[in-house]
Amino acid sequence: YDPRIGHLLIEQWNNYDATATTGDYVGTAATSGSAVISTTVGGALTIDSGAATDNQGFQVQRAKSMFIPAAGKHIWAEFEISTTFPTLLQTFVGLGALDTTFIAAGAVSSANHMGWSSVTSDGVLLFDCEKASAGTPIASTTLASATKIKLGLYVNGVTSATQYVNDVVGATTFATANIPVVAVYPTLVCQSEGTSQPVMTAYTYRVFQLN
Repeated sequence: YDPRIGHLLIEQWNNYDATATTGDYVGTAATSGSAVISTTVGGALTIDSGAATDNQGFQVQRAKSMFIPAAGKHIWAEFEISTTFPTLLQTFVGLGALDTTFIAAGAVSSANHMGWSSVTSDGVLLFDCEKASAGTPIASTTLASATKIKLGLYVNGVTSATQYVNDVVGATTFATANIPVVAVYPTLVCQSEGTSQPVMTAYTYRVFQLN
């Protein structure tokens, strides 16, 4: 890694600071939920939906680490998570514009984002890229309970966005019309679809962008 050619964020969860104004993160509850450094897994954040009630849960965004897609300034990102009750989970994992109601009323309400979402009570992750609300999510993979999954993203300037699941490249990409050109931030959401209380474990993630 050469800082002259790009900037790199590696989050190893040695700390989680969501203090208002000064903290690196913004943590927001949709009625319930919490985020704390895991006490059972090293280098991980536990995001607890806090309830078995539809549309309730918790989200975190690293508001002090900004990336803006632009021509020639490619982005590489990799996230690793596991979750309980994947078929009763509302989630987004990836990069998104700051939004304290990232998932609302059972749908992704963010207008600008690149990552993976699931809001349909089936545990199916969708590769989800939107620019000013333009974009249709693409089927990606299915979550298994308490099983790690690695999600990779390559954004070729503002030309295309490609996903990788457990290091395997996806066949379908998003094009210019669906790649946001505003500031986006690492974003993790864990909310309930009702009946059960999902808990997500977020492991080390990293994001690199060319200068």
